[in-house]
Amino acid sequence: MQLPPLFTEYTRALLGEEEYNSLAAALLEAEQPVSIRVNAQKCTDSSSVISHSSLNKVPWAECGFYLNQRPAFTFDPLFHAGCYYVQEASSMFVEQALKRYLPGRPLAALDLCAAPGGKSTHVRSLLPEGSLLVANEVMRNRAQILAENLTKWGHPDVMVTNSDPSDFTPLEHLFDFILTDVPCSGEGMFRKDETAISEWSAENVEICWQRQRRILTDIWPCLKPGGLLVYSTCTYNTKENEENVRWLCRELGAEVLPLDVPAEWGITGNLLAGEDFPVYRFLPHKTQGEGFFLAVLRKAGEAEETESEDISMMQTGRMNADRQSAGKQRGKKGNGGKASSGSAFGKEQLAMVQGWLRDAEGYTLVPEGQTLAAFPTAWLPLLTALKQHVKVMQAGVEVAGVKGKDCIPAHALAMSSLLRQDAFACEEVDYPTAIAYLRKEAVVLSDTAPRGFVFLTYRGFPLGFVKNIGNRANNLYPQEWRIRSSYVPEQPESLGNEE
Repeated sequence: MQLPPLFTEYTRALLGEEEYNSLAAALLEAEQPVSIRVNAQKCTDSSSVISHSSLNKVPWAECGFYLNQRPAFTFDPLFHAGCYYVQEASSMFVEQALKRYLPGRPLAALDLCAAPGGKSTHVRSLLPEGSLLVANEVMRNRAQILAENLTKWGHPDVMVTNSDPSDFTPLEHLFDFILTDVPCSGEGMFRKDETAISEWSAENVEICWQRQRRILTDIWPCLKPGGLLVYSTCTYNTKENEENVRWLCRELGAEVLPLDVPAEWGITGNLLAGEDFPVYRFLPHKTQGEGFFLAVLRKAGEAEETESEDISMMQTGRMNADRQSAGKQRGKKGNGGKASSGSAFGKEQLAMVQGWLRDAEGYTLVPEGQTLAAFPTAWLPLLTALKQHVKVMQAGVEVAGVKGKDCIPAHALAMSSLLRQDAFACEEVDYPTAIAYLRKEAVVLSDTAPRGFVFLTYRGFPLGFVKNIGNRANNLYPQEWRIRSSYVPEQPESLGNEE
């Protein structure tokens, strides 16, 4: 593997001879670190997921851990249960911006370029209680992966959209926080993905920084006055990094905000000649991770302090949403969870589904054809406004489907913190049974398992539902998510232990 000559020439001039040689050696010779981020919502004690022997924490992420080897994550049921996310350590630095600057009140947040979902799941874990995250991806196939990963993560107060950034532009002053992890030339991925090297070109760098400015121009109106925007890339050059941040300040009036960064983290600052505004660059010969760049920006104006009970009214006024038309689109709301007259769900089914939820009073049951989703009632005006401009793939958490007279619990409900687990009979399964379930194979339950829908767990963590009909159990795991590999592991992989 050889680095592109024009990349070498540019980066050597940027970093200096000695620094560049160290970077090149890290890219060409050093091992890639492996890191995960534990889902604190599901795992209050990370040791239930990961062995702490011989492990190091990611210093800038409370739930981030480096592994001393790369296990076969595909064959770990806890990975499929959303107990952790395999995420590159440098990108977890987003946590520092949110912890430093986000207010403690409920927020509307947007992850604009969100697939495959590492930063979205991370942001969702860090947002104040009562907040809503909209995760967007313009590529349809990648948006489906994003939806899968957010579903497994299990927080119900999320939306997944599949739209171009320009589609959001009319939604002025909608979001308190926007993350723009923009498409870039991918120099920071050289060690991780050799394709990034073969596809790199100086011409592509020029295309990227211009595309990035178009994205920022499209989305800037959506940020509230005083709102926070995090700009990030996985590349090293200043054209896509510092020069875009400087442009944001000069053209859009953004203010660059500092973060408290201990020197021992090895993070590099501003490399643009004549500028000293605070930015944060990860270089793999200095930090244990891949290449990453981040800047924190604030929009001019005063941030609005809005009490949580006033959120719905505030959003409705700002979006100029018609309450009557919004009501027609979403059906009746409130504790009854009633759906519109065209719903496939009857009153008894709606009442039953409502009994499956831990916090039914905070959510409205929204029908979409043969499925039913639970969406946070306080954010219904935002959902209505978004539907007028962008393609909504997923809103809240799907809780049920209907098939004939049967009301079937959705797999997303099994993954979600909304599930009231005592609503279903529960069956703890061993490792071979868990893998068979994740392959969507036949599952044999114990003789004591009751008929009907049964909630399966592995090591106490959720796997999903089956329908026990006596002589067999119908596997309800999503067909498109099944493990396709023919490899048969003898025992579960152990995260963090040398075998």
